[in-house]
Amino acid sequence: MAAILGANEFGFGSIAMIAEGCVMARVCHLNSCPVGIATQKEELRKRFSGTPENVVDFFFYLAQEVRETMAHLGYTKIDDLIGQTQLLKQKDVELVKASDVNLSVLLNHAEQFRDQEWLQRRSQVAHSNGPVLDDEVVKDPDFKVALEDCTSYIKAMKVRNEDRAVGARIAGAIARVHGDKGLAEKGAVVDLAYEGSAGQSFGAFCIPGLHIGLEGQANDYVGKSMCGGAIAIRPASEFQGESNHNVIIGNTCLYGATGGQMFAAGRAGERLAVRNSGCRVVVEGAGDHCCEYMTGGRVVVLGGVGRNCGAGMTGGLAYVLDAAPDFAQRVNSDVRIQRVETDAAKEELKEMIAEFTTSTGSRFAQMLLDNFDVYLPQFWQIVPPSEDNSPFTDRYYGKSATIDVPIAEVSPRAASPSASSRSGVAVMELQASTQFQVQTTTTGSSDSRLDQNYWGKTVN
Repeated sequence: MAAILGANEFGFGSIAMIAEGCVMARVCHLNSCPVGIATQKEELRKRFSGTPENVVDFFFYLAQEVRETMAHLGYTKIDDLIGQTQLLKQKDVELVKASDVNLSVLLNHAEQFRDQEWLQRRSQVAHSNGPVLDDEVVKDPDFKVALEDCTSYIKAMKVRNEDRAVGARIAGAIARVHGDKGLAEKGAVVDLAYEGSAGQSFGAFCIPGLHIGLEGQANDYVGKSMCGGAIAIRPASEFQGESNHNVIIGNTCLYGATGGQMFAAGRAGERLAVRNSGCRVVVEGAGDHCCEYMTGGRVVVLGGVGRNCGAGMTGGLAYVLDAAPDFAQRVNSDVRIQRVETDAAKEELKEMIAEFTTSTGSRFAQMLLDNFDVYLPQFWQIVPPSEDNSPFTDRYYGKSATIDVPIAEVSPRAASPSASSRSGVAVMELQASTQFQVQTTTTGSSDSRLDQNYWGKTVN
């Protein structure tokens, strides 16, 4: 039908997902997909049973049905069917609200649109992008030998802002020989050092075993869809300013990243780590919508962030050094914030800052590291619902706590559990003040504050 009305390209979205096993539960944003497609939870991902062959088979069947329909109409090529609106006529529908609908403008094409010579352009040879910086590596005999022998390779190059997707072809060449993880598993590294101002998508599709360094700055989409490896960006050697006050990478960096690490000694633009699901990131500041739709990984921001931080974030954790009094107002209500309280979180944060300092040489990060105990109370931890009750967010995780409770007597109205307790949480009146220890186990409560802090725990 679309081809008859003039369409020459066709897109398939949800139907391809259904072929993979999607049941249209419409909970993609909640990290609770019942068939394991749109989730980072391992117990749910184990339910995923889809295969690429399912999608291939669907499109084979679709093509066969299109062929049968075209044969019935007397056509052998879909190009010949495009724009043949004489094959259609408007239905006679006896409905009042449809009586004034006139489809003639769709069914009667003007004569100037009958010439379909433009369709022939689709078969012409696609234009070339010209010389590509990655080819200097991909076509290097030493690089080819390193891939064959699975040995390390090092190269330094200049980069300009017209050089886009630097590293993508190199990642593809590595994966073609060793797969996504083979090079790193065999202990080899491709280490590339660039100098200058990189164009869009610097380090896109970076894979394990590929280490990319940049001395200068980069445009939008740094590390787009990277699944491993490392990207480290530092200011140019002649830069004399303070890195944490200057932007060094553009917008939408780490879009859809699933692994690896990206360190940038400077501020990032808007939508940092959008849809990140596994990458470890450290920057010295970020713009609006940081960690948007993030489902996994770690993000450390050693400076302020813009508005709407954590919108749609369902997994992973973020640590933000933001001393401004309005920080809570700039965080989306989809997540909650707290100080860095657990030993695991403190250790993780310090370790990431240390790695960042080593990779970028950031003086600001080194100062934070030298005074870590002083600055630690100024860090905020951004926690999505799926990360509650974990060693990184719950200081009582796996522990029992001793609490001094000021109470001497339980009110008579609490004597009867059926009358005075609700979901196992006792209702008591404080009539005096005496220090003693009480042990209780909560069994569930309708009070969300109790659920969040004490659900399933024993407090001594």
